[in-house]
Amino acid sequence: MRRRLAPLLGHDGAVELLDRSLAYTRVALAAVTDDRLGARTPCEGWDLARLLAHMEDSLDAFGEGATGRVRLTTTTPADVRVRTLQQKACALLGAWSLEVPASVTVGGRALDTSVLALAAALEITVHGWDVAWAVGLDHPVPDALALQLEPVAQTLVTLADRGTRFAVAVPVDGRSGASALLLGHLGRRMTGPPGQENAKPDAGPQIAS
Repeated sequence: MRRRLAPLLGHDGAVELLDRSLAYTRVALAAVTDDRLGARTPCEGWDLARLLAHMEDSLDAFGEGATGRVRLTTTTPADVRVRTLQQKACALLGAWSLEVPASVTVGGRALDTSVLALAAALEITVHGWDVAWAVGLDHPVPDALALQLEPVAQTLVTLADRGTRFAVAVPVDGRSGASALLLGHLGRRMTGPPGQENAKPDAGPQIAS
């Protein structure tokens, strides 16, 4: 099922979507400061510092993906963490913009490289929204980007992922925008002023991914 994503956009389309996801998330990262590292995020039990560390690990893994293989295996000052993430984001896009293998081995299993690029775009975008929420930045996922990521999320995030990588999907009014539908499928709800302590994000996902 996951291999069927590749024909949706092809390699060039997947890289273009990855580029847009990185551009979106860089705006949120620019708003991170030391005093917000302990802020809660939509991921229950995760503060912003832990989320940023997870994002850095993810960028490393997705960067390895461009080579054809992904190996599974203290609080950093905000400016250092953000600078590192921005550098790795640029390197990630550069790696995927070059000629890459047709398939990539992840934990001993092979899949189309375009699928991994789409997964990267999805992960980077949703965590960009998480960061924006944590720092109180009004930075919704653009509907055009969310619309293209929706079939990626529907295919990659299944019932088997619930309770391990994502929480239960949040019901969303069918008349809601593409951003709300995407976030709802990923266990997030767009309620209350982002990042404010009196906001009620309805717990959000139990586990960040």
